[in-house]
Amino acid sequence: MSTLKTCCKQHRNAANSIRKIKMRFHLNADALFARIREDFARVPDHRAGNCKIPLVDALMSGFAMFSLKDPSLLAFDGRRQENPASLHTVYGVGQIPCDSQMRQILDPVSLDDLRRPFRSVIAQLQRGKAMGKMTWLDGHYLLALDGTGIFSSEKICSDSCMKKNKRNGQVEYYQQMLGGVFVHPDQKVVIPTCPEMIVQQDGATKGDCERNAAKRYLEDFRREHPHFKVIVTEDSLSSNVPHIEELMRHDLRYILGVKKGDHAFLFEHIAGAIQRSEMTEFTIAESMRPNVQHRFRFLNSVPLNKCSQHKMQVNFLEYWETDDAGNTKQHFTWVTDLLITTENVYAIMRGGRARWRIENETFNTLKNQGYNLEHNYGLGEKHLSSVFAHLMMLAFLVDQVQQMRCPLFLAARAKYTSKKLLWEYIRSCFHTFIAPSMEAILRWIIYGRKIPMDRVLHEE
Repeated sequence: MSTLKTCCKQHRNAANSIRKIKMRFHLNADALFARIREDFARVPDHRAGNCKIPLVDALMSGFAMFSLKDPSLLAFDGRRQENPASLHTVYGVGQIPCDSQMRQILDPVSLDDLRRPFRSVIAQLQRGKAMGKMTWLDGHYLLALDGTGIFSSEKICSDSCMKKNKRNGQVEYYQQMLGGVFVHPDQKVVIPTCPEMIVQQDGATKGDCERNAAKRYLEDFRREHPHFKVIVTEDSLSSNVPHIEELMRHDLRYILGVKKGDHAFLFEHIAGAIQRSEMTEFTIAESMRPNVQHRFRFLNSVPLNKCSQHKMQVNFLEYWETDDAGNTKQHFTWVTDLLITTENVYAIMRGGRARWRIENETFNTLKNQGYNLEHNYGLGEKHLSSVFAHLMMLAFLVDQVQQMRCPLFLAARAKYTSKKLLWEYIRSCFHTFIAPSMEAILRWIIYGRKIPMDRVLHEE
């Protein structure tokens, strides 16, 4: 009898603990899944009207595959055959396509029709007052841009692939993606925007490139977010006059890396300014790390290159991070259109250094934390690989929102040493139960299976 009372008491305590964690109404996974499904339902179907599998179900199935971090289409197809019920209840999928059906249905989908869900999720962040936490330096958002590969092969290709002749005589077929994410120096969370594909464009005789993709990306970004105050941060390949003029045309500020080997005229000008004692130089100590020193050297209104010295003036910042013995640990150089002062130089430096979050917190996470970026989920004849890249980034966006604003997700994440392990437990719930929602799955994970899945949301 005492054992029964103990079990009942543990059951009540677990139920009380569950109720203490409240979901954010607009920013929980289930609300975002429903919003994404609504947006997918508005995508025009390119097929005849008598299709057995609606396009919205095919899109939600692809999204669910990346949301659950399935390693392949075959793995997702196994889930479809063995444990389909939770796909219906959690992701709202009606008719689940098999792997070949998904490829066939999604291949012709226009990428422009996949932009709306990204806007919707970011709008939910704004509605929930969460985007304000991503602002930096006088209320600006930091937007990091960079490119990465999504497909590469020496054997298969499509009309969308670009090609590269390798030294060994082989031809490499590849596709890339330009990603843009909101970053913050003090947060690991990033907020990805809709990516731009770097692929062979229809009717083009030359291959696509990151610079052309950036033009398309900036045009779409500014049209969709016309009122955002934004500082764009990029690597040294972007520190050229045409790209900076594009940024200025869209009313975007910038902090761009520069390198001596790529900007010889600029660094010669800086060397002359140093000799003439025109540079402002000073060092400050790191308050949280006494053995770290921050050394700055900057000069406003300098020419970016010889051809544009009377047309394009930028502000130059050089920075060293040193230890208390004077040894250099980090060294960076940037150009910016922000007027540099001794009051804001530290903030500008941190904004420039935050660019690495698109490489680490974004691309590295997508490659090594279960999203399987660069894995070939399907090349297709038209847009399939790009459609999958969009669905992957959308799943990553939802996960980042959960990491940023969902107490249940954070509590579940705290139980495990890695995100990969959390994804494994979430997937196991799909094999074991008919889960009514992602909220139920997270609550069940948090409290160590002390309450049955079918009762976890209904304890009084």
